[in-house]
Amino acid sequence: MVTTTRPGLARARAAAEQVVDPELPMLTLADLGVLREVEISGETVVVSITPTYSGCPALREMRADIDDRLRAAGFDDVEVRTVLDPPWSTDLISDAGRRKLAEHGIAPPGTAPQRAPGPVPLTLQAPVARVGCPRCGSPETEEISRFGSTACKALRRCRSCQEPFEHIKEI
Repeated sequence: MVTTTRPGLARARAAAEQVVDPELPMLTLADLGVLREVEISGETVVVSITPTYSGCPALREMRADIDDRLRAAGFDDVEVRTVLDPPWSTDLISDAGRRKLAEHGIAPPGTAPQRAPGPVPLTLQAPVARVGCPRCGSPETEEISRFGSTACKALRRCRSCQEPFEHIKEI
């Protein structure tokens, strides 16, 4: 993060940190680890974000929400940059973000798989995940569908309490 003491930087950062994710509105972009940097260059507030994946359909909405929030905070010149390197990972979700997900009945991701640099190997079988139920805590859950309401989530069911829930996939 930027450590400059430019006037307004703390206020700009605080405003940007309030923007919620359009697909997970219980989380801010800061909770999700999408908000990477806020800086002031001349008269322009420059915000760098990294989407959860390059084809994220919520990216346009995130950019517009950041712009709106900063303009409402009194900044007239705003630039939102998309940064793809380094890529986003579920490991960037804050502890507070993970708690908020669980409180809303969504199982937070475990640790993302570590991969060597270079091409990602193709596997035809989904990894077997041990995902605890966010409602009752039971580890006895099963995947119902690899995709939930978004590509980032899977749909699961608890074998103990029988409740369905979404799980943020480890990326």
